[in-house]
Amino acid sequence: MKRLALLGASGHGKVVAEAALDSGWESIIFFDDAWPSVKQNGRWPVEGNTATLLEKLKSFDGVIVSIGNCKIRWQKYLELASLNAPLATIIHPSATVSQYASIGSGSVVLAGACINIDAVIGQAGIINTGATVDHDCELADAVHICPGTHLSGNVSVGHQSWVGVGATVKQGITIGADVMVGAGAVVIAPIPDSCTVVGNPARPIHGKSNS
Repeated sequence: MKRLALLGASGHGKVVAEAALDSGWESIIFFDDAWPSVKQNGRWPVEGNTATLLEKLKSFDGVIVSIGNCKIRWQKYLELASLNAPLATIIHPSATVSQYASIGSGSVVLAGACINIDAVIGQAGIINTGATVDHDCELADAVHICPGTHLSGNVSVGHQSWVGVGATVKQGITIGADVMVGAGAVVIAPIPDSCTVVGNPARPIHGKSNS
């Protein structure tokens, strides 16, 4: 039986768990640092915290960090990677992924997502429900592309950046590291590091902008 450990018992974790089952994993066990106050995540048990998972790593065929927060997900991913954990990559069977795209370890591609030719997804990434990542996009590690978001071709997204629900990014745009793009934003100009942008066209609400 293929056993998968998920670190992060949340709504996002439930979506990842179902995607894992649909893609062939047979047993799902959650771990979360809110344990023991959290002992169940929907249909699945929560059996301990991060320390518990590390003690039980050898009993699992795969492990994935199912935490939406980019910074925390990356920290947990690095901790697991440093211990040679069997880091999994989950791709929902309804997702469309080009044979010429690259998906990093610890990433998830959820239902209805589309990743086109020569796109590169880094480690511990999330391509969420119905999102599209077009040709030649380059996403750094720990990026979260939220549900219904569309990246046109040749878009670059920096480390730990979050592109919100329903956002649209024009072709060839560079989004820096640690950026937050608000829900429904339309990005038509480059975004520097550590900036939050909202609106149509997307404009900063704090930090600096190249627009």
